[in-house]
Amino acid sequence: MKWSWKIGSVAGIPIYVHSTFVLILLWVVWTSEGDGLLGTLTSLAFILTLFTCVVLHELGHALTAGHYGIKTRDITLLPIGGVARLEKMPEDPRQEFWVAVAGPAVNVVIALMLFAVLLFEGNYQPTTLMSVNAGSFLERIMVINLVLVLFNMLPAFPMDGGRVLRAVLAMRLNYAKATQVAATIGQGMALLFALVGLRYNAFLVFIALFVWIGASQEAGAVQMRSALSGIPVAQAMITEFHAVAPDEPLSHAVSLTLSTAQKDFPVVEMGAVVGVLTQAELFRALANDGQGILVGSIMDRNFETADSFEMLEPVMQRLQASQCSTIPVLRGGSLVGIVTTDNIGELLNIQSAMKPRNT
Repeated sequence: MKWSWKIGSVAGIPIYVHSTFVLILLWVVWTSEGDGLLGTLTSLAFILTLFTCVVLHELGHALTAGHYGIKTRDITLLPIGGVARLEKMPEDPRQEFWVAVAGPAVNVVIALMLFAVLLFEGNYQPTTLMSVNAGSFLERIMVINLVLVLFNMLPAFPMDGGRVLRAVLAMRLNYAKATQVAATIGQGMALLFALVGLRYNAFLVFIALFVWIGASQEAGAVQMRSALSGIPVAQAMITEFHAVAPDEPLSHAVSLTLSTAQKDFPVVEMGAVVGVLTQAELFRALANDGQGILVGSIMDRNFETADSFEMLEPVMQRLQASQCSTIPVLRGGSLVGIVTTDNIGELLNIQSAMKPRNT
């Protein structure tokens, strides 16, 4: 994710913190100004401990997914929480259930461990007296972990509870139908939050918007994957395209950009694809180096490729995870086409338009 700093890795999974996370720390310092240095440091320690629990939550998802052979690209901490980017969600509903449950289960374990420590120390007080803002440091961390469990297990996307609900439904329904039902339930919950929030707490309106958008995006993504399943790349790829060579000046790619609708260009040397020149890199090089710079010095050498006999669905997933919006398509090692997010979108529009209408 852009604007993120790597702070470490666990089990080979890179962990990043987004630059906007600093805003939370600044907000804590500002709101704790009247509490003195000790109060400010305590508040900062609370926030950092809270987000350590969030990282452990995301590692719960990631390590469970790894148990099923699914890699996690990275974990990123944001002001609103954490995001573990799995390469894909499990296709088996039972596996998705356990991956989704694993995160909240970590928070339950943390809360139980803290409860045991508080009992051992004799500092435990009745639950009715506890809150996120009251009690000892450990009590507040215990309470916030329980809050994370309750919030994440709401049966609505994009929370874990929405994925748990979808997994349970998918054991009896097809995946697309299960997703639609779970998304509808989530949107119904979002409407309820909005109505309650308008009357009592405006923050619930923000949560309602978050849930509504998450449910819509999940339903749309699954519908798209369902529409693409069974379609080979060869049926969707662009076969009339332009390639550039690494020893050509950037001015040649500029001419092609102006004379065609193509945005990204495969870079071919001696019949082999050796890189991709993206439009973003072209503009950056134009601004910094001019048109005389060679394509080979600015091309992206870390690029995805697809085989023309592959199915379109996994290729689309690779496109979405890639920084580049174009994937060269090979057949027998030779470049035969390109696949872009735009032309896949056009394919979906054509499929939608060609659906038989009820008369």
